[in-house]
Amino acid sequence: MRVETLITNKLQQHFAPTHLEVVNESNMHNVPAGSESHFKVTIVSEAFEGKRLLQRHRAVNQLLAEELKNEIHALAMHTFTPAQWAEQQQVPSSPQCRGGQ
Repeated sequence: MRVETLITNKLQQHFAPTHLEVVNESNMHNVPAGSESHFKVTIVSEAFEGKRLLQRHRAVNQLLAEELKNEIHALAMHTFTPAQWAEQQQVPSSPQCRGGQ
């Protein structure tokens, strides 16, 4: 199973998000073509209500611990409650890696 699909499935099952984007940004880094090592996740979930940003990120990291240990080199996270997402509805663009293509 592709890493991107695995991340998506785990996040959907655990957080029941109202909005989820999993973007493979490996092409922006100095890795072989077709790599799945750098990801950006935008997730909106009621599960984040009352949780600080650090708690949200820890929850995602714990869920993806195996993938972070083995396949994922970098994971950018943007975690929102539905109310926060309703106000913002966008995340910053990721910068190019210094060694990227």
